[in-house]
Amino acid sequence: MANTTSLVSDFLSFLNVSFSRHRSGGAIIFTGIITMSGTSSGSLWLAANPSKRWGELFFLFYTPFWLTLSLGIVVPYKLYETFTELEYLLLALVSALPAFLIPMLLVGKADRSLPWKDRYWVKASANLWIIIFSYVGNYFWTHYFFQVLGASYTFPSWKMNNVPHTTFFMTHACFLFYHVASNITLRRLRHSIAGLPDSLRWSFEAAWILALSYFIAYLETVAIANFPYYEFVDRSAMYKVGCLFYAIYFIVSFPMFFRMGEKPSDEWDLSRVAVDALGAAMLVTIILDLWRLFLGPIVPLPEGQNCLQSGLPWFSR
Repeated sequence: MANTTSLVSDFLSFLNVSFSRHRSGGAIIFTGIITMSGTSSGSLWLAANPSKRWGELFFLFYTPFWLTLSLGIVVPYKLYETFTELEYLLLALVSALPAFLIPMLLVGKADRSLPWKDRYWVKASANLWIIIFSYVGNYFWTHYFFQVLGASYTFPSWKMNNVPHTTFFMTHACFLFYHVASNITLRRLRHSIAGLPDSLRWSFEAAWILALSYFIAYLETVAIANFPYYEFVDRSAMYKVGCLFYAIYFIVSFPMFFRMGEKPSDEWDLSRVAVDALGAAMLVTIILDLWRLFLGPIVPLPEGQNCLQSGLPWFSR
């Protein structure tokens, strides 16, 4: 609780919003500016890079909006029972699009002097890296959930490659939160163990990434358990083993995502961000397919499906 209070205090002390009014043609336009005081966070949780610090704080404190909407309103009140394809898609858009739109209107002080392409929220968090990684995760890896974990989507939806459009946008919002939370905790851990030998520091970091990855995978699975249209053949097996399979996503992505913009002197242009995200996605794909071939499914598959056949799962459906 004390750590959470400290983090909130950091956010409130660095963040304030002001609105300026100017006239354009015959209309009065209000422009929001989010400013941060100081040039260094002075916090063991927050990034030294001002643009990254602002981006992480914004996405962290934006998360309760879409979480409350989805898990606090739609699911417990079973509003989804009346949803059609359109309502599901609109829910996902309302959850994901503010991550793009709000930073365009409420500009961080650290970002005002930066071109769009150099702002952390554009190249690392909201746009390029998470878009690429979550797109690959939905388009390709969802089929591993179908064939290895026995998952299925049964809600009405428009689909691409047999994956609901809704999940592409919801995954973006989820992954954004997961990776920012990972950044903040991993940064705090690194400060705590900075004086240890390299081998011990590596061991502590690896253990933390493994634990956090499994925890997030498990937490997500439990959180959506009350939504009846995302089904598993054996939910108990999913909790015990399937979450480890899902955690592979984050075991790879958390340390790779953390590197972006962490050192102010280390430049990350858009091409480097894209290559990094694609590299992370390829590594996850390789590991998932090795699991499919050598460990196989965690549940019995329906007749006619063969998880161990050659080729890739999205080619065989």
